[in-house]
Formats: sequence, structure tokens, C-alpha cells
Amino acid sequence: MGFREFVLFVAAMMGTNAIAIDSMLPALPAIGKALGIDTANHTQLVITSYLLGFGVAQIIYGTLADRFGRRPVLLVGLVIYTLASVGASFAWSFEVMLTARALQGIGAAAIRILAVTIVRDCYSGRQMARVMSLAFIVFLSVPILAPSIGQVIVLFAPWRVIFHLLCLLGVVLIYWTWRRLPETLHPEDRSPISLAGIRHAFGLVFRTRVTVGYMLAMTMAMGGLFGFISSAQQVFADTFQAERFFTLIFAIIAFFMALSSLVNARIVERLGMRRVSHAALLGYMVIALLHAGVVLAGFENIVTFSILQAAMMFFFGLMVSNFNAMAMEPVGHVAGTASSALGFVSTVGGALLSFLLGQSFDGTTRPLTVGFATLSVFALIFVLFAERGRLFNVHGAAGYAPSPGGSSPGK
Repeated sequence: MGFREFVLFVAAMMGTNAIAIDSMLPALPAIGKALGIDTANHTQLVITSYLLGFGVAQIIYGTLADRFGRRPVLLVGLVIYTLASVGASFAWSFEVMLTARALQGIGAAAIRILAVTIVRDCYSGRQMARVMSLAFIVFLSVPILAPSIGQVIVLFAPWRVIFHLLCLLGVVLIYWTWRRLPETLHPEDRSPISLAGIRHAFGLVFRTRVTVGYMLAMTMAMGGLFGFISSAQQVFADTFQAERFFTLIFAIIAFFMALSSLVNARIVERLGMRRVSHAALLGYMVIALLHAGVVLAGFENIVTFSILQAAMMFFFGLMVSNFNAMAMEPVGHVAGTASSALGFVSTVGGALLSFLLGQSFDGTTRPLTVGFATLSVFALIFVLFAERGRLFNVHGAAGYAPSPGGSSPGK
């Protein structure tokens, strides 16, 4: 693949996860009604079950990809994702729907792991951060459009058509992978599956201070993001009685995430990942604390919620791709396992945190905003742990030595 096609391919893989989550949001009330869900907060489990399947399965795909190669494992994940989409479209009960969604998440986990791993096979350092940021620009157009797509489908067709769309996306990616993706794992880097080897690789990941610190910081950030996604439809419908504005404001907030990724792609090579992400983390935390203060003071309305949430998501976009790249950089020689561990911890942890936030929804934005503020403080603590108490340390944390650079996609 050429560079542009490579970035577009990575973005499309990442987009399978976003569209499987965000296109559901406008359809949650219809799904709940069709499947006999009486408690509104329980409809969030359609999102949470997917996230848990997505997070748990990531722990195995890296090891498989390091042994059998990236391409065959990616194809298996795409097939699972596609078949689970078909199953969800025919779900006749809430239990069947949750099972299908968990399986869909299990398939999507391979896609997520392999997206990051393939990029790490081909790039390292700031170049890797640039590729991830450019992919994020395309990828983040999905959250902008997906809720509107889901809304249009619900208005003019059965909600099950959403899953038909996800099935079609899976088929397209299967064909694209089969025809265009070469194997990016070098033969000499293939690792046999053994308990000792797995223990060594995971031990290496969890003994690396930089990786652990940024992995946990990402978990805090993802917990806030998933909490917002799970609760957003109820916030607009129940708190503000403005459900008709949900898809528009959600799209605006997602636009600010996309904009921040574009900014990051332009500045990260010049300023460095630490300067950009650490400044963004501080901005994110200040806005989160301010938003919690606005809510606790009784001044929250749809305008303050939308503006402050958009500002937070702007800083979120500057943080996450750089956190991910910095967590992966010291462990590039076990990229598959490292990506699995990173995805497992950040997604499962984020999903469980979002479940706590979502299930505490009480008709106000208080649980969500106070949760954001708390998680942002913990994210800062974990970054300070990774960097041994020093922010903006352009030379990296003490004891950190970058791994050798990767090859280009065409090599």
C-alpha cells in the first residue's frame, strides 16, 4: 500500500469500532422497546456488552498475531464481526442481543489490535504518532456521521438495518484486506506460542514504567469517553428534553475531537508527543473540574454542557493518540502483545468505569461531570508516575530507551 491508502485503511479499521458504538445511540430507545427493556439505564448494556467483549478479547489477539502473522488474524476478526452483525440483526430477545453484541466486540478487538500493531510494524516515534493522528482524522468523521446515520435509519427503516450496514462494512474490509494488505510481521519476529514466551512478553510490558503509566492514563480517559457515549442519549432526552438536538450536538462535539487530531498531526513532529499530550492533559483536567463546578453550582444547561464537553473532547483528541504511541514505543519488539495488553486494560477498565458512570445517571449531569473531573485527576497522577514526576520531559522518562525504527509500509 502507498502511504495514503495505508492511512485510509487503518482509519477504516478503527472506524468499525466507532460506527458499531455510535450508530446505536439514537436507536437505543427503539431497541429497548422492541426487546422489552423496562429500565432506561439498562439500554446502555447494548453499548457496555460490546465494549466488554471488545476489551477482553484483545488480550489474546496480540499473541496470535505475533505467532501467525497480522493478516490471517485480522481476517478472522473481520469474519467474526460480520457474522455477529448478522446475528444482532435477527435478535429476538435482550439476552440474544447482548450475546451478539459481545461477539461483535470480540471480532472488533482483532481489528483494533491489528490496526495499532500494523502501524507499529511500519513506523515508530513521531512518525507513528503522525500516522495515527492522520488515521484519527478520517476515523473521527465516523462519530460525527454515525449517530445521524442511525437516526435516519430509525426514522425511515427498522433499527435492525443498522446491523445490516455494519455487516456490509465488514464484508468490504474483508475484501480490502484479502486483496491489498501484505503481511507486515517480519519472519524473524514471529514468536512461538508458549507459556514462558507469553509470560515474558506480558512481564516486559507490565514492567515498563512508561507503558504502564500511559496505559492507565488512557484507561481513565477512555472511562470518561465511554461514560459520555453511554449516557449522551439520555442526557439530551431526559435532562434537557432536547432529544431532537442530540445527533447535531454529538456531531459538533465529535468534530472538535477530529479537529484536535488534525492539529496534533501538524504539530507533534515539531513539538514532540510529551509537550503536546501533557499540555492537553492539563487543559482537559481544568475543563473537567470547571464543568463539575458549573453543575454543582446549579448553572448547567444544554449550552454549558455542549460547550464544555466539546472543549474537553478537543483536549482528549490531543492526548489519546500520543498516549498510545508513547505507551507502545518502548515495547515495539513485542508490539502485538503490547497492543493487546494496552487495549485490554484501557478498554475493559474504561468500560467498567463507564458502566459505573452510566448506571448512576439520575436525570442530571452531576454523576457524569463529577466522574470526568475525578478521572482526569487520576490520569494526571498516572502520567506523573510514567514520567517520574516530570511533565514536558522532552527526552522521555528516566530509563527509557526508544526501540529501533520500523520499516515503511512498502518494505
